[in-house]
Amino acid sequence: MEKIKKGVEKFNRYRSPEATASIVDIKGDKIEVKVNGPFCRTCGFYDYFDDLRIELESSTGINFEIEDVNEESEDSYIVKFVLKEKGGEKL
Repeated sequence: MEKIKKGVEKFNRYRSPEATASIVDIKGDKIEVKVNGPFCRTCGFYDYFDDLRIELESSTGINFEIEDVNEESEDSYIVKFVLKEKGGEKL
């Protein structure tokens, strides 16, 4: 949990105020993160979510993939990450 928080904090340090992340839920091999902001839509909108994935991987040493992105409003999204499988086992 602490490593996931550190990944979110690092993302916020470099991406806020255009995009700010906060942990919504962590269950089993899934993480839900709310991402808010005015977002720069011309420079790769979904890159924000991928950048967050990279920060999570960097802070935890575990590979994630984006499972789903749900729009709550124009400036708010819930991004669901899931641990990637390696060798048939969840990391």
